[in-house]
Amino acid sequence: MVVASNDDAGELKQLLESAYRGDSARKGWNHEADLLDDERVSLEEVERLLANPDVAMLAARDDAGAIIGCVAVTRRDERLGYLGMLCVSPTLQSGGLGGRLLHAAERQAQDFGLGAMEMTVISQRETLIAWYERRGYVRTGERRPFPVLRDPPLEFVVLEKPLGAS
Repeated sequence: MVVASNDDAGELKQLLESAYRGDSARKGWNHEADLLDDERVSLEEVERLLANPDVAMLAARDDAGAIIGCVAVTRRDERLGYLGMLCVSPTLQSGGLGGRLLHAAERQAQDFGLGAMEMTVISQRETLIAWYERRGYVRTGERRPFPVLRDPPLEFVVLEKPLGAS
């Protein structure tokens, strides 16, 4: 894994859209295409993340240099990191890259000096929540509203893991 740069913004946006939205996302198991059909992230948002010193966007590349997976780690405060945008190219899912990206993100958070990582997952995505739980993440009991009103309404479940735990 390498830390992505602003030069990677367009490729990261394309990966994120293909992994989370539309028919391309349905080629993998980890998508939101059945729940959401709008843009996952704007190019400007990706560029802001890449420019933020409290964010490390890690990228996995294939042998040809194309980005095939990514994850963002954001320093929330002195103790807590936030894991977001973990995705793998849909045709490469279930091959272990997501777990390696997750592990790299946890190491990055520890390098930031953080003691725990949190994330939010849409509550209807039970398969994904179970994947994180198998990796040591625990539901905190907190729920957060989805930022855009939907019918039916969506909400996030908050999961957290102390770093250093398996």
